[in-house]
Amino acid sequence: MTASRSGPPSLVVLTGAGISVESGLPTFRGADGLWEGYRLEEVASPQAFRRMPEKVQRFYNLRRAALKTVIPNAAHAALANLEREWPGEFLLITQNVDDLHERAGSRKLLHLHGELLKVRCEGCGAGKSWANDLEITTPCPACHVSGRMRPDIVWFGEMPFHMDEIMEALTRTDIFLCIGTSGVVYPAAGFVETAAKHGARRCIEVNVEKTAISPFFKEQRIGPAAVEVPKLVEQILNQTAPR
Repeated sequence: MTASRSGPPSLVVLTGAGISVESGLPTFRGADGLWEGYRLEEVASPQAFRRMPEKVQRFYNLRRAALKTVIPNAAHAALANLEREWPGEFLLITQNVDDLHERAGSRKLLHLHGELLKVRCEGCGAGKSWANDLEITTPCPACHVSGRMRPDIVWFGEMPFHMDEIMEALTRTDIFLCIGTSGVVYPAAGFVETAAKHGARRCIEVNVEKTAISPFFKEQRIGPAAVEVPKLVEQILNQTAPR
């Protein structure tokens, strides 16, 4: 492996929707899998954006507004503290498009599926931070053409962001934590297998229930992330503290 395994241990964390739901962030998907009569796949794809841009923009405007009603929970805070205190390499990967990790203080962070508070132009590719509603008439700040600004989100059928950097980190990590993920969305669902295959000595899952990928973890913590993550972080830091 790399030099990191001869020095302080390296650590990779993956978080999913479970950690944000505990902050009260709505999922925008009902028990029947629908949002205002549409399946999420129908308002989260390039095809949907071309067919009904107003509905797609309204969906993401609602999600952006919802961010203003919630705050990070104890799990977000514990992971930010873990980053600050960790003696070796550290990377937090999130499937979530919200900014709760950043607000809690996380900095070594990659958004696999994009960020709700960023937009980009489908024409020239220019990106911009964006906290308010986005309309189909909003012009691109770079090329000034209207009708091509979209959320900087990975939609169905698009390639997740930062995959090269993420895969490199997974091949180097000594410890892999997976928190609040469903275990059914790829490529994230395969990250534990990659980490284990390349020599991670501890793979730990935190979830309110067992998932499709639970068999790949040697350690599990069953319960709410806001309860279990702070306890796990304290334990890990105590185990790695200098004696």
